[in-house]
Amino acid sequence: MKNETFEEKLEHSKELLEKLMNPEITLEESVKLYEEGLKNIKEAQTLIEEAKTKITVIEQANQNRGDTQ
Repeated sequence: MKNETFEEKLEHSKELLEKLMNPEITLEESVKLYEEGLKNIKEAQTLIEEAKTKITVIEQANQNRGDTQ
């Protein structure tokens, strides 16, 4: 399975939520979807944290360049 982007993970989470809202879903299916959704959200949060770290590094590098000029 390929690595999903943040946006793909968000869309996948929406799809899982729609499935969970189905009143005919079984308890077993809902637990499985819930578990998958939590995993998906955790992975999306990791992508956000990685992006924040990259932005911080870029900002620090730009500040350091400005200090030496």
